Amino acid sequence: MGSSDLPSDDYGRLMANEPIHDVIERWHQHMRGQLPGGLDELLHDDVVFLSPVVFTPQKGKAITMLYLNAASQALPGEAPNFAEAITDSSDSSGKFRYTKEIVDGHHAMLEFETTVDGKAVNGVDIITCDDDGKIVELKVMVRPLQAVNAVHQQMGQMLERMKSLSE
Repeated sequence: MGSSDLPSDDYGRLMANEPIHDVIERWHQHMRGQLPGGLDELLHDDVVFLSPVVFTPQKGKAITMLYLNAASQALPGEAPNFAEAITDSSDSSGKFRYTKEIVDGHHAMLEFETTVDGKAVNGVDIITCDDDGKIVELKVMVRPLQAVNAVHQQMGQMLERMKSLSE
């Protein structure tokens, strides 16, 4: 039986029981700087992060948080920081914005757009969660090649800055 065959109230109840919906709502709160506990609350201890600019999967909450925090500084588009960079999907100002979402079961795909060094960046965050509402895998894909190169350069610079601040 497909979802269109279910009465609307049953379909709504089924959708509400899928853990990914709550995870994505909390992800958006985090992106706006409004989630108490931030990434620490969202990520599973053994999360796997697949970066568009690093060949090997990054395993664990600490390294994933490092990469995501660097990305939040490197990818805000024209805004000074990520919380100010988040816009609604109708804004075309060059700030980071999600343009589409596909959410089902334990999986979500969030398409985004931003700019890096004046280059248009288009990408997706592919998020998988467990039954407890923790993100167990986060894969980021970016296009076109010029955007990948710009993101790689920005991320490298941001990770170096973060490393030097922690020493």
